[in-house]
Amino acid sequence: MRPRGGLARVAAVLALVSIAFVAGFAVAQTMTQTGREQLFENAEVKVWKSLVLPNNPLPLHRHEHPRVIVALKGGTMKVLEESGQSETHEWESGKAYWLPANAPGTRHQDVNMGDKAIEVVVVELQKAN
Repeated sequence: MRPRGGLARVAAVLALVSIAFVAGFAVAQTMTQTGREQLFENAEVKVWKSLVLPNNPLPLHRHEHPRVIVALKGGTMKVLEESGQSETHEWESGKAYWLPANAPGTRHQDVNMGDKAIEVVVVELQKAN
């Protein structure tokens, strides 16, 4: 027989798991097309979620600061510079990656080379160069 406190703990954990699932589902439903959703910003960091659908790149942009990418849904992303140069990244779901600041005066697009959406959280360090 399980002590009463144990049963209450199990019920609390199940409730938290249910809430997290519903909250995650709600967040997933907010982004249905290629784009960014700001999650947090202060003087130290900017955090956003990006969704990049196949054959639907993000518009040209740049990063003045280095950043960490956390792949929620991984895939093959081509970073296509305005100059035509490119590099390809293979991002695995659940892994984190470091990307430096962009070179001065450059802009790029993020192009999903796969057939499924790529979803990442980006943490850009505002005081690092």
